[in-house]
Amino acid sequence: MSWCGGVGAALRRGAWLLQAGGSRALLPVRRAGGGVHIEPRYRQYPELTKKQVFQSELLSGFMWFWILWHLWHDADAVIGHFPYPDPSEWTDEELGIPPIDEE
Repeated sequence: MSWCGGVGAALRRGAWLLQAGGSRALLPVRRAGGGVHIEPRYRQYPELTKKQVFQSELLSGFMWFWILWHLWHDADAVIGHFPYPDPSEWTDEELGIPPIDEE
């Protein structure tokens, strides 16, 4: 019998909507005022202010400083923590070169 409570609530809500004026009660009220704030522009870049350009250049400059600083001062993080092998010590077999007498 628990479904009866749900049906009763739905009926009460429907009756309230009918008393409130039908579908007008379901429409939201816009209070933005003054129309559209930002005009849509099809396939065009947005207009940026000088402040936005300055902030983006400052942020990208700091990013490159951070990357190059850490590349210079902590290069092992990029190239690894191991000594590079000497290719002159590798044998022909390791390099995949067949022996000279084999054809």
